[in-house]
Amino acid sequence: MTSLSPDTAKPRLETQLAELEARKAHIARDLAEPLNADSSEQAVEMEDDESLEAQALLVTREITSVKRALARIDEGEYGICVRCGGDINPARLDARPEAALCIACASKEG
Repeated sequence: MTSLSPDTAKPRLETQLAELEARKAHIARDLAEPLNADSSEQAVEMEDDESLEAQALLVTREITSVKRALARIDEGEYGICVRCGGDINPARLDARPEAALCIACASKEG
């Protein structure tokens, strides 16, 4: 099992953050497009906008998680569960470098 060190995690997280911010900007551009004058097309576009708004919310949450992980690296607390203070399994960090909770605490979130 490999271990994701803060030195390895930081560039991965910074790349992930840049990708998420680009995705959020793309969604914002799509949402800024004016609605079609045709009322039947407007209904479809409004449904699309609702989906885009939901995606934007998810992306914003992911951005927040990544920024918090980068802050934990800077503070020397990366890989430590923010709830119980235990170590986060290296395999979990490999899969989700932004993880803030160990598996036990994450499973309690349900």
